[in-house]
Amino acid sequence: MPFENAHPQPTLIQSLQASVAPAFALHAGVMLGVFTILGEATLSADEVAKLLDVDPRRLERLLYALVATGILEIRDDGFRNSLEAAVYLVRGKPGYIGDEHQLFDQLWHADLLTATSIRQRQPAAKHDFACADPGSSRAFFRGLAPIALIFGRRLAEMIDLREVNSAIDIGGGPGHSLIGLRETKPGLRLTLLELAPSVALAKELLADEPLADGMEFEIGDIVQAPSATTHDLAILKAVIQVLSPQDAAAAIRNAHASLNSGGRLFISGVGILNDDRVSPLEAVFYNLTFMNLYSDGASYTRSEYSRWLSEAGFGEITFGTMPSGSQLISARKP
Repeated sequence: MPFENAHPQPTLIQSLQASVAPAFALHAGVMLGVFTILGEATLSADEVAKLLDVDPRRLERLLYALVATGILEIRDDGFRNSLEAAVYLVRGKPGYIGDEHQLFDQLWHADLLTATSIRQRQPAAKHDFACADPGSSRAFFRGLAPIALIFGRRLAEMIDLREVNSAIDIGGGPGHSLIGLRETKPGLRLTLLELAPSVALAKELLADEPLADGMEFEIGDIVQAPSATTHDLAILKAVIQVLSPQDAAAAIRNAHASLNSGGRLFISGVGILNDDRVSPLEAVFYNLTFMNLYSDGASYTRSEYSRWLSEAGFGEITFGTMPSGSQLISARKP
């Protein structure tokens, strides 16, 4: 019997293998600044290479690969950005998200070490926020900033801020979620609670941001203690997913103590799993990334989040999805 009749073709395997290359081509284009150089222009490979000071023969291979992905277009006189690239990948444009790739640079390197992490029974690309290399942390925060800003904007669109006078971003990294909220409510009092090294970086990244004026920076660890002040709204974005179950429960208890009566907690991140543990896909695969980066971090299920929130004293616990597709948990302190 012929082999192809006796066994299925490796179609799924080959599809999974092929899905990596387009993402890496996009990453290379962003890191080189290809999309920013093109802007609204149509340029030849030689022209782009001259502006980037790189080898045109090598760059041309990347440009054709980006055309194949659809993120660039080719014309008789050269290459140009697609509409999506022109909006989101040209530095200086309001919608620019290219800095996310500084974060992806670290996450994707970590993803290559999954087998090593499993064999060695420890994270092979361990990241420790308290003692990470400043250069690495700065790149990490720059990658988080555009994601956080969009989150803050979308959250402001989804909730009623009229009765919210103060907001705290707990473990909020660069603090840009708060900037997104203040775009909608300029008079909102803002507090960023972070570890000492993270506060220093956040102050650096927010130095030229007018909407950061008056923001309070509180050094602390939400696992160990609540904020020194109470607030009407608290955010735990991409925090619980880096903690052990015991520390996650402690962080949620302390977030509860950081809120005024009637205050709301919003938890978001890529680490919120449905109880079947195989959806949503983003949370499933980031569960592997967390294993490579953190000793105890993980994607946790809705049931686990519900239990921690209920035990901490929260009510009105709801699960939803943001316009971006990110999972969002809301809970209220009675």
